Amino acid sequence: VQLQASGGGLVQAGGSLRLSCAASGRALSSYAVGWFRQAPGKEREFVAAINWSDDNTYYTDSVKGRFTISRDNAKNTVYLQMNSLKPEDTAVYYCAAARLGWGELIAIDFIQGMDYWGKGTQVTVSS
Repeated sequence: VQLQASGGGLVQAGGSLRLSCAASGRALSSYAVGWFRQAPGKEREFVAAINWSDDNTYYTDSVKGRFTISRDNAKNTVYLQMNSLKPEDTAVYYCAAARLGWGELIAIDFIQGMDYWGKGTQVTVSS
């Protein structure tokens, strides 16, 4: 599976961006797909994930109510709609896919269970 993240950019606080994660090489129907981010000097962290087979979603607390993850079967693409952006959301955002079961991924906070990673897209939120 090859993943390509796009949609990053510079936005003012309170603004919105939509990130896309387009997959090629294999359909994502048996995968969970997640978004992660890494700010300068910090470790990569989990943001949101969606289980392709049943549409279950999961978010880190800091983005609940502001970010929405969704998928498009026909385009084999996962989206991350980010609203009410804050300067602390500034980071490189990555998408990744996992074959591990949903419950197992939640138990390990997703990041250790991802099998395929795309290159990141920069999101910068100015105050």
